[in-house]
Amino acid sequence: MVILGSTREGRLGERVGKFVVSGLKERNLQVDFIDPMEVQLPMLEKPLHFHRPADTAPQQLQDLNKQIKDSDAIIVVSCEYNHSIPPALANFVDHFPGSSFGGKPSGIVTYSPSFVGGARAGIQLRSLLGELGCISTSNMLTIPKVHNAINQDGTPNTESEEGSHMSSALKKFLDQLGWWASAAKNQREQHGMW
Repeated sequence: MVILGSTREGRLGERVGKFVVSGLKERNLQVDFIDPMEVQLPMLEKPLHFHRPADTAPQQLQDLNKQIKDSDAIIVVSCEYNHSIPPALANFVDHFPGSSFGGKPSGIVTYSPSFVGGARAGIQLRSLLGELGCISTSNMLTIPKVHNAINQDGTPNTESEEGSHMSSALKKFLDQLGWWASAAKNQREQHGMW
């Protein structure tokens, strides 16, 4: 599952999301792409796990929860707002219990038009994802000067310094995440969840 974090006007995250999804599809993996602009969850008032009984929750939440639970890994694609996690991303995650995310690895992809590449939000995402039981891999993919590094269609801009190493960086990132996703899936199948 790839979760896009931004809903801001003029966002650059769509190109980064396309880049990541393309890399996953090249590996013949099934990808669920979650865009908060399309999902349009309301500002959180009642998360899925507060509905009693659970089947009274809105169908959209039930369907999204199933997608999260069925995924083998979570990739979060995020910019930073005021050096922090975007509110649309936090709002999406907070609609679901940690148990939905637990027992699977996560990969963090951050970007910005600056030299920082969204890394400050990435550090905060490590804590958030860890608390959900969705431990992040050590290799965080940060993309500085994203407007130069990734073209609008999601392809690396190989003519720029920033984009010239994007394909190899994505490969390394996905290799590590894939290893952990396979290991975690094996553990879930053999031992269930804690």
